[in-house]
Amino acid sequence: MLTKGPAKRVVIFLNEDTQHHLTALHDALMTFLMHKGVSGATATRAFSGFGSHHTLHTPKIEVLAEHLPIRIEFIETAEKVEELLPALYEMVTDGLIEVQDTTVVKVARKSPGPEPKLPHEEKRGRATLLRVFLGEADKWHGEPLYNAIVKKLRMLDIAGATVYRGILGYGAKGHEHKRSVLHPMRDLPIMISVIDGPDKIAAAAEALEAMLEDGLIVTSGVDMVRLVRGHTVTEASNATGTSR
Repeated sequence: MLTKGPAKRVVIFLNEDTQHHLTALHDALMTFLMHKGVSGATATRAFSGFGSHHTLHTPKIEVLAEHLPIRIEFIETAEKVEELLPALYEMVTDGLIEVQDTTVVKVARKSPGPEPKLPHEEKRGRATLLRVFLGEADKWHGEPLYNAIVKKLRMLDIAGATVYRGILGYGAKGHEHKRSVLHPMRDLPIMISVIDGPDKIAAAAEALEAMLEDGLIVTSGVDMVRLVRGHTVTEASNATGTSR
């Protein structure tokens, strides 16, 4: 099963009219990959293109419209790709097979139906609290900074983050930030609160420091009591990186 981490990306280029045992080769390849348990594959039909024969295939020329390029792409583990390559090599008699190293950042799957849940879990221990203070009008590459910070925290696998919008406040410059009838869209104070392990918080603080031009980052040690809802068997397996 495909999981987060190093993987291989395979791309196969061929013509739409290429045959394999009286069947369109692209259909035969997709059927083969599905039967071999590949996590997923996509076949796309190009608008135009040319290959080693240096003939331009385009729908503008009726006689060449049926020769349009087909691109099949899938991502799998290195072991799975090594298993499939000999058969793919034999099947693609006129085309190109490309294999690249890649990294799977996220694997998300919807459950086909309800699964029984495991018992609720309670976690206790020491943790680190990170709080970031900034202004609502602060930007990062054109988007609200608080929104960009939450996205960054998710990419760093931080357990969770909460954004609080203040109604009144001031900072080191002594400027008062408030909402009023006359100024309904003032730069209201924003606080982002995060709790996780010391190592993760240290990495997050370093990353956020580069994003923050005018604000404050505070960390402190806390005692954590976390109640975790009962996961399904599939969710628990994905969280630990194991498969059933």
